[in-house]
Amino acid sequence: MPRRPARVTQADISRAIRAAKETDAAEVIVDTDGVIRIALTSSARSRSRSKIDLGEIWTPSEALARRLNGTESG
Repeated sequence: MPRRPARVTQADISRAIRAAKETDAAEVIVDTDGVIRIALTSSARSRSRSKIDLGEIWTPSEALARRLNGTESG
């Protein structure tokens, strides 16, 4: 039986933890469906809104874009 692809990767979790630390979040939750939730405290919410840079747009890497589009062979 072939291995199924990971729903969440170590890199995804690392990014979530790094973002949580930046905002002083209360906790990071990864559920069995691979959904990552960052629980903010009330003080972290007010501070994170003031730090938002609307000029920055996240774009996925080429490898992730291929994976999301289902065109990666392997």
